[in-house]
Amino acid sequence: MRDITPRRTNETVVRRAGRGARVLAPLLVVAGGALVTLSVGARVFSVLGSQAGLEAYRQAVAESGGRAPAARWQGLDPDRTLWAEGRVAAWQESLAQDLGLPLAVLRIPRLGLEVPVWHGVDEPTLNRGLGRIPGTAPLEGPGNVGLAGHRDGFFRVLEGIAVGDLVEIETLAGVRRFAVTDTWIVDPKSVWVLDPTPETSLTLVTCYPFYFVGKAPNRFVVRARETGGGPLPDRPASGGNAAAAGRPRDVLW
Repeated sequence: MRDITPRRTNETVVRRAGRGARVLAPLLVVAGGALVTLSVGARVFSVLGSQAGLEAYRQAVAESGGRAPAARWQGLDPDRTLWAEGRVAAWQESLAQDLGLPLAVLRIPRLGLEVPVWHGVDEPTLNRGLGRIPGTAPLEGPGNVGLAGHRDGFFRVLEGIAVGDLVEIETLAGVRRFAVTDTWIVDPKSVWVLDPTPETSLTLVTCYPFYFVGKAPNRFVVRARETGGGPLPDRPASGGNAAAAGRPRDVLW
């Protein structure tokens, strides 16, 4: 009896373990299949997302005649020597955000400025580069293109701008060149600087003074005309508030 009882007990344990394994096996197979499905699904989603991005990129390349300058602009590493510490930190934080490919890049060769341009004047955009002011002319069309930037960041170099300086805007469609004709210091309500112009113009807007603790009270404005264009129209006196139908803002950014 002493030899038989333990053996029967062991056999019982083995049989129960066998039944448990038979019950667990299908569950493990189902769970394993689910994990494989999730893994494959995630991989497919990732691949499809990448393919969609690549396809959009290829389309941009094709439409630009084989050039894809926007790919370079995304990784632009600007000279931050003159920037405020807080603006440098904001720029670094903005790198974690996906703003998509920029619309263009703006260059002022004499000042060593090269900066991407996106649409809008929200903080993430202006921390990363320049923003096209809503309601102003498109970058590739006629009229008055308005661009905004931070005075303690990319646009700090504008304190050294001079009449006659060359300004370039490069898009996938090509390069447009402008020559600086005027600079103004105006109050934030001087939205006339963004009014439509009969010739193709570029208007750069930033806060002023360039070195100021707190919210700067004025705006520094640079007006440039596309080279080869017609004469600039008469402008209101500095600080004026000429009314204009469809003007983009009530107060300058």
